Amino acid sequence: MTRASGPGHPMRVPALPVAVWVLTRTLLLLCVLRVLAFPGPDVTSDVSVIYQGWYEVLRTGTFPLDDITWQYPPAAALAVLSPGLLPFLEYPAAFFVLAFLADAVVTGLLLYAGRRPGKRPAGAWVWIAGLALLGPTSYARYDVMVTGVAVAALLAGARRPRVMGALAALGAMLKVWPGLLLAGTARGRTTRGAWSAFVLTALGLAVLFAASMPGAFAFLTFQRDRGTEVESLGALVFHVARHFGWEGEVLLNYGSVEFLGPYVPLVSALAMGLTVLAFGWLLVWRLRARVFTASTAGDAAFTAVLLFTTTSRVISPQYMLWLVGLAAVCLVFRGSRMDRAAHLVLAATFVTCLEFPLWFSHVVAGDALGLSLLFVRNGLLVAATVVACRTLWRSTAGAAAATLGSLPAQRHVPARGTEAQAGDAAGAAGPGQPSSSRT
Repeated sequence: MTRASGPGHPMRVPALPVAVWVLTRTLLLLCVLRVLAFPGPDVTSDVSVIYQGWYEVLRTGTFPLDDITWQYPPAAALAVLSPGLLPFLEYPAAFFVLAFLADAVVTGLLLYAGRRPGKRPAGAWVWIAGLALLGPTSYARYDVMVTGVAVAALLAGARRPRVMGALAALGAMLKVWPGLLLAGTARGRTTRGAWSAFVLTALGLAVLFAASMPGAFAFLTFQRDRGTEVESLGALVFHVARHFGWEGEVLLNYGSVEFLGPYVPLVSALAMGLTVLAFGWLLVWRLRARVFTASTAGDAAFTAVLLFTTTSRVISPQYMLWLVGLAAVCLVFRGSRMDRAAHLVLAATFVTCLEFPLWFSHVVAGDALGLSLLFVRNGLLVAATVVACRTLWRSTAGAAAATLGSLPAQRHVPARGTEAQAGDAAGAAGPGQPSSSRT
């Protein structure tokens, strides 16, 4: 199977990944449409109850100001309203179809990018496998759409930094975390172009929403009052403490299942402090980094979001979509050395499906099975974070990177069309970095 990519340059459509994608996505659609029953609690209730309820409010021209579960930036309204584009379907079915289409676009982008010079197909496989491993939650949250914007931003960044900045701003106004995509932009014209486009786009969207719909930024207050969610790293303290007489409880609070009781505010504050320290490390890395190749932007974004996710007081299952998407972008580039961290994320994604929805009742109860699943999943995330940080530092700011960066021909990545090729050449020339593709 081929399609023309230019005069005399047909591009072969890879049959195997497309076949695997079609098979796994058919199963996901059948699950969220409830043709097939997936064990555990119904993951589609957020769409049929919460999202649809927000839709009815948003279509009147205001944000859901009386609903504390609305904890998203203003552009999230676009994702919630988007099923209105398919009026011939009921709201839940329309949402699932749009999630499916977003997944298809991301898969197509990764497959196309993976077949360009200096790239590899491993990224598309990470995305195809990651969503399948997470199960029906992949299509039951709007995070798949946000991740699609983030993937497009990073893939565009090598040659079009302003497009990257604008897409990152749109993503940040959808769900905050894509603002981290610019952490690894190459110094000079690339950073200036990306950041200026980011600021202008974000400001434009903020003014537009603030002027047109009341309550655009009420989500900031709602987020401030959240506690420690039962699946987070900090929650392990209370899961264990319950077996030694801790008198708190587990309740549905601010839209998620959280711990409430003695010392919860302290642990939540410590988690936020850990996040601040993590981003302090990220700032130090940015100041010390000397080598910026074609893969650095993706590697840095992946590392930054890992830091944010792992230290957060809330680790919802859909957060794994962010990490899978960014890991997929990393593995598109031959020069990236994030393979091990990406594989750890895939393992954590599979365990996440086991703890939610499959055995979520055991997680809430904090019994041996639930506690084991959380220790394994969160342990894998911690390991992936440490490996990613170490890899990023060594490849861009370590002693070997400093030596590489001192070479006149490799001081910086060219700003325009040759950026990707030059970056990959620099990655291949680095000490101990093989030139062959790794999967």
